[in-house]
Amino acid sequence: MRSPLARFLVRRILTALLLAVGITLVTFVLTNLVPGDPVAANLGQRAVGDPAIVAQWRTDHGLDRPLPQQYLMHLEGLLHGDLGTSQQSHRPVLDDLAESVPATLELAGAAILVSLVLGVGFGVVAALRRDRLADHVLRVLSLVGISVPTFWLALVAFYVFFFRLQITPGSGRVDPGMTPPPHVTGLYTVDALLSGRWDALSSAVGHLAAPALVLALYTIGLLTRFTRSAVLEVLGQDYVRAARAKGLPGRVVLFRYVLRPALVPVITVAGLAFGSLLSGTVLVEAVFAWPGVGQYAYKSATTLDLPAVMGVGLVVGVVYLVINLVVDVLYGVIDPRVRVS
Repeated sequence: MRSPLARFLVRRILTALLLAVGITLVTFVLTNLVPGDPVAANLGQRAVGDPAIVAQWRTDHGLDRPLPQQYLMHLEGLLHGDLGTSQQSHRPVLDDLAESVPATLELAGAAILVSLVLGVGFGVVAALRRDRLADHVLRVLSLVGISVPTFWLALVAFYVFFFRLQITPGSGRVDPGMTPPPHVTGLYTVDALLSGRWDALSSAVGHLAAPALVLALYTIGLLTRFTRSAVLEVLGQDYVRAARAKGLPGRVVLFRYVLRPALVPVITVAGLAFGSLLSGTVLVEAVFAWPGVGQYAYKSATTLDLPAVMGVGLVVGVVYLVINLVVDVLYGVIDPRVRVS
C-alpha cells in the first residue's frame, strides 16, 4: 500500500470505527443519565404502583442488570445489527429508523444542494463585486439568513404559502390519498423516478420544496459569507495576479486559479452544515409533519424510549463520521497539496 491517499483512507476508517465505539458509549451513558423513570413513562402511574408489573417490565427490557452489563448487551446487539426494540412502537428500532432516516436524508439532501448552489454562487458574486451594490445586498441577505430562527421561518412559510396563498401543498411527503411510490431507497423523489410515477414525483417535489428552502436559508447565509471570505483571500495571492497579468480570460482565472483553492474551507463548512441539517430538523419536521428522524427522536425522548434514543444518537454520530471522511477525501481531490502531504 504505497499510495499516501490509500494509507490515509485506511487510517481514517480505523479511526472512524474507534470513534463509533466511543459514540455508542457516550450515547448509552448520557441516555441513562437523563432524569426520569422510563417505567412510569411507558406504563403509566397506575401500573407503576404494582411492584410485580414494574419488576417484570424492567426484566423484559434488561433494566434490572448493572449498567456495564447493559452496555455490553447493547454492543453485542449492535454487532448483530440489532438496535433493540422500541418501547413505544414495539417494533425493532432498526425498522423504525429505516422508515424515518430516508425522509430526513431527502429533506437535508435537498436543503444542502440548494445551499451549495445558491450559497457558493452568491459568495463568488459578492467577492467579485466587492464593496459594490451586489456585495452589500448579498451580505445583508446572508446576515438575515443566519439571524432568522428556523422554527419561526417554518411557521411563517407554512402559514403564508399554504394557509393564506395556497401556493405550496400541505404537510407530509405526498398529497393525501396518493399512494407513495414503490419502496426502493425510501427517498420518494428517487423512487418515483425509478418507477416512472410522475404524479408521485410532482407531489413529492412540491411537498419537499417548502421545508427544504426553509431549512436551507441558514446554510445559504453561512456559505455565502464563508465563500466570499475564501474567494477574497485567494484573489489576493500572487499566482492569481500572475494569471491575470498573462492575459488569461477572467472565466479561466476564476475556475482554475481562484475557485478551486477557495473551495477547501467551504467544503468544511458544507460538511458540518449537512450534519447539522440531519440532526437539527426537529422543528421543521414538526411544522411540516415530515416523518423523519427529528420527529422520531422527539417522540422517543418525550416518552423515555431509551433504545430508540440510543439508536437515533448512533445514527447521527455515524452520519457525522461519514461526512468527515468524505470531506477529507474531497480535500485531496480538490487541492493537490493535500494529496502530496
